Amino acid sequence: MRLVPAAVALALVAPLPVAAQSCGGDFGRFVEGLRAEAQGRGHAAAGVTAFFRGVQQDPAVIRADRAQGIFQRPFTDFARRLISQNRMDNGRRMAERHRAIFDRAEREYGASRWILLAFWAFETDFGGFQGDFNTLNALVTLAHDCRRPDLFRPQIFAALQLYERGDFDPRTTTGAWAGEIGMVQKLPADILAHGVDGDGDGRVDLRGSVADALLSGANLLRSFGWQAGQPWLHEIVVPADLDWSLTGIDTELTVAEWERRGVRARHGSLPAGTMRASVIIPEGRNGPAFMTFPNFRTLFEWNQSFTYVLTTAYFATRLAGAPVFDPRNPEPGLDQDQMRELQRRLAARGYDVGGVDGILGARTRAAVQDIQKRFGLPADAWPTVALLNRL
Repeated sequence: MRLVPAAVALALVAPLPVAAQSCGGDFGRFVEGLRAEAQGRGHAAAGVTAFFRGVQQDPAVIRADRAQGIFQRPFTDFARRLISQNRMDNGRRMAERHRAIFDRAEREYGASRWILLAFWAFETDFGGFQGDFNTLNALVTLAHDCRRPDLFRPQIFAALQLYERGDFDPRTTTGAWAGEIGMVQKLPADILAHGVDGDGDGRVDLRGSVADALLSGANLLRSFGWQAGQPWLHEIVVPADLDWSLTGIDTELTVAEWERRGVRARHGSLPAGTMRASVIIPEGRNGPAFMTFPNFRTLFEWNQSFTYVLTTAYFATRLAGAPVFDPRNPEPGLDQDQMRELQRRLAARGYDVGGVDGILGARTRAAVQDIQKRFGLPADAWPTVALLNRL
């Protein structure tokens, strides 16, 4: 007969077991449920008590989660805001200053130094600002909030493991509002699984050690499937008569097949003709255009925002020597209220747009492209006022 742990036995007879509260409700009761679950997972009671002592709900975390307005901006605007001359200059300085670490990242993990530099720049301005939210409070607050509890609840127990090995202080560890820690902003579970003691001091310190932070980021990239020495993005010129329904990251042709359709490199040359690639036009057929390769897809494991990932990938090419992209002359897009109305109208037609949030994410783009095809419009996945009125 399998023995039932005491905490579970009590839960079986309680009218509302604390450990069963997956999110929401009384915050204190929720934390008690976390404590019970932690002990049920085998963590020592004294350590669990010390870990959760003083944990507080942080309303500022919820406000930050609901106010990610920058992700609603079109690619050109977003990229211009994030990629300053100062960041370009600092990126090149950091590439030289930490050349030995980047050499090691490429040699041991196959990770591109330029991608690591781009993430390091955007996440924390090369470690200059790593966030001032108490990490445990942020994680427990977001796990209690019922928007994405499945993402954040496991991170609490990962942070507990880091605490038990001496790499996390629940009172003093700070980071981003979403619980990420360190120069490259990683969640506790990622630090547990892919953290690297790059400087050999016996600890994984993503906040204070450049070597630990960058090599942990490199190890994480490798775990996503990043292929050493392979391209990720190249700016292109597209013909006016391209079949726009073929654009988007969900469609892949060989480079040679794209070239037969009139696609060409705007600068330099494209990779071998046999390589699989997608054509993305983030602001429609009259805006900038890029060819992406399998490595580009892996970056969505780091961040799921299409605009953020594209901007990071593009910035990495700039650091590697590519010229500034040609913004061309895209048709004006939708503002936040119009985007929400578009999403509501698409959802009413049965499309899964990933929620009415005013952000042109991957699901909304796919829905827009499909409805454009149905209406006989150029299927470039770029929503306009004309399309909104048509709906």
